[in-house]
Amino acid sequence: MDIRTLKSISLGESQPLAVAIACIEASGGQIALVVDERFRLVGTITDGDIRRAILRGANLESTAGDVMHRAPRTVPQGTPLAEVAAILRREQIFQMPVIDEDGSVVGLHMADEVEAPDPSTHRVVIMAGGLGTRLRPITETVPKPMIEVGGRPILERILKRFHAQGFRHISLCVNHLAEVIEDHFGNGEGLGLEINYVRETKRMGTAGALSLLMERPDKPLIVMNGDILTSVNFGQLLAFHYDNNALATMGLNRFQYQVPYGVVDVKNQHITGFSEKPVFDFFVNAGIYVISPQALDLIPRDQFFDMPSLFDQLHPDKRVAFPLHEYWLDVGKPDDLNRAMDEFGDVAAGR
Repeated sequence: MDIRTLKSISLGESQPLAVAIACIEASGGQIALVVDERFRLVGTITDGDIRRAILRGANLESTAGDVMHRAPRTVPQGTPLAEVAAILRREQIFQMPVIDEDGSVVGLHMADEVEAPDPSTHRVVIMAGGLGTRLRPITETVPKPMIEVGGRPILERILKRFHAQGFRHISLCVNHLAEVIEDHFGNGEGLGLEINYVRETKRMGTAGALSLLMERPDKPLIVMNGDILTSVNFGQLLAFHYDNNALATMGLNRFQYQVPYGVVDVKNQHITGFSEKPVFDFFVNAGIYVISPQALDLIPRDQFFDMPSLFDQLHPDKRVAFPLHEYWLDVGKPDDLNRAMDEFGDVAAGR
């Protein structure tokens, strides 16, 4: 990797997390290098580091120094490639900075020897059978995932994104107005995908619908609601699931709510304090999951079973959170649909 490329994925310790995310994207989703004014390595930041920091309360204005790994594994300049490859395999590291005698970054080895999850070998299951009651009367004749935003159905946008990221095998769970979805996408050949359909005849819940899959997969599934617009990198989601040795991973979106009144704190009959229009910060279920085959074995057959119930069945060490910092919008209410139409209408117009 030449020095120009190294500089494109490097930043200073005081720069905001948003810059670190841009550097990681520039490296192909791998790593950002934190350097001083002499280009000496002071830390590294990976996608997983950022998401763990968000769970601890960091935001895009936090600094690289707040979240970086301050003692990264490095190799000196001139280390044989065979030795580097052995270290990567032994220590399960996916990137290895190369430094000279002064500690300056002069190279970066990527772990070609350690295979990242291959998207084409992982099935994607999309929940597209909901009634969409909050969007009536539109959904009386059009299934919610087929509502158009920016001149294209929501579900088509989702499928095209998966295709662009290398996924090929899709299962669509359908029920309400299923024939509209099946007629539009067919077997998926027009999108370069292989699509099959899981037909629900009653409400099954997100996890319950997985019990209807034709065969038990041998690799983790990505499961996603069919009314979500997002720019998530699903390959990073899979890698996060594998890196944490998880049985189930849940995507989380940060949600803030400001109380429109002054809040009074009371203990018994005594006022203990005041908070003027406080803001509460939550993580909410983003409707995006990775589920390993072993977790699927816990789902009861042919009955309603929601996804939180499945997570409740798992040991806490085996259920992990994947916080999103990317664009995410659940198109479930009229206000959200109007927002999507405004945003994607602008995109379609060439914004």
